[in-house]
Amino acid sequence: MIIWINGAFGAGKTQTAFELHRRIENSFVYDPENLGFFISKNIPSSIKNKGDFQDYEAWRDLNFSFIKYIEEKYEGVLIIPMTIANPKYFNEIVGSLRNHGVIVKHYSLMASKATLLKRLKSRGDGENSWGAQQIDRCLEGLSKGVFQSHINTENMSIDDVVEKIALMADINLLPDDIGRLKKKINRIKTQLKQRLFSWRF
Repeated sequence: MIIWINGAFGAGKTQTAFELHRRIENSFVYDPENLGFFISKNIPSSIKNKGDFQDYEAWRDLNFSFIKYIEEKYEGVLIIPMTIANPKYFNEIVGSLRNHGVIVKHYSLMASKATLLKRLKSRGDGENSWGAQQIDRCLEGLSKGVFQSHINTENMSIDDVVEKIALMADINLLPDDIGRLKKKINRIKTQLKQRLFSWRF
């Protein structure tokens, strides 16, 4: 089974994914964005896309194939935090997985633009950052029915979102047995790892 966590930049996808991973026995986090960084780094400049790496058909095809491979071989829950706000691209990956019999439980984490900008600012991304500039596009796209189920995270903590997804997905969570300080440290580490990986490319 796959839990796909969608949402605009600043919605809390990655932190939610890794907290779910911590509390779901036999789970694995796969980030399709990493393949995008790889493609952008390893493609001739003459055919390089200057926009979003999701526009590469190869990114969509390879992620579909690789996700399907992992899901077939891995006996656990696959957790995927990835923003996809284009219905066509979504159907090429998630729709194709479902057409091949893969159970994909999809959740769009929603919040207002002001809240998303505030969250981005808290992690060092200003209003001119790439993620901030994509908010309007993402909110408009993700509001469409194809991106259900929607979760309004406006006044929810990461822990609240995790509990909500587990309830909706009918998944039992392991006891939440670490303190607030340890959680905060874990989330800072997750954020730093994401930044360090993207900076490498």
